[in-house]
Amino acid sequence: MPKNTGRGGRWACHRKVINGISFRLRTGVPWRDLPAHSSRRNRRYLRRRQMRHMIPERRDQRADRQRSGSRGGRPTGFDQARYARRNEVERTVDGLKGFRAVATRYDKRAYVFHGMVTLAEIRSWLRG
Repeated sequence: MPKNTGRGGRWACHRKVINGISFRLRTGVPWRDLPAHSSRRNRRYLRRRQMRHMIPERRDQRADRQRSGSRGGRPTGFDQARYARRNEVERTVDGLKGFRAVATRYDKRAYVFHGMVTLAEIRSWLRG
């Protein structure tokens, strides 16, 4: 990445900026609403709410945890089969975003939107 010499100051982490740009491109969310791109923080939040997560632990985080010994905490409960299932769901939702009425949610009533999602699913299932 080139050096940042302009408005907005220096980037602390190029990876976070690239992830933010790609997330913004994919979801269309405004910059101010971007989540903080830390999987460790997300896992901690989900654990506090007693929700199971499907976020794999990065190698550098695993190495830091192991280097810390008993202070490093327990390993994340990563289940490969559930992660693969989650991936299927995400790909299905991404496929639905190809239908403009579903992606932009023009419908005001939930039952109409649900019907549009159902029609989009039927259409994509028929396509094969």
